[in-house]
Amino acid sequence: MSDANVRIPEEARDRLAAIATAEGLSLRAYLARLAETLLTPAERAERAEQALTALREWNGYAPTPAEQHDLDSELDRRLAQGAVQ
Repeated sequence: MSDANVRIPEEARDRLAAIATAEGLSLRAYLARLAETLLTPAERAERAEQALTALREWNGYAPTPAEQHDLDSELDRRLAQGAVQ
């Protein structure tokens, strides 16, 4: 496996290094693990569709686009509220 160089602000590097150290990892290992565990936008959309399909098959859950928008807005509101506290 070859390595790649990524240019990021020094503060971001230091923060990531501190997080990695706290988890007993090198920065290299931490970033590799992070890359393996995070989902791309396409992967997130695919999983969301799979979950919606499973819910629809299990209990008939089928929100309209307007209901989906309202639910997404409520989730965003709650996440923002939790981040402030």
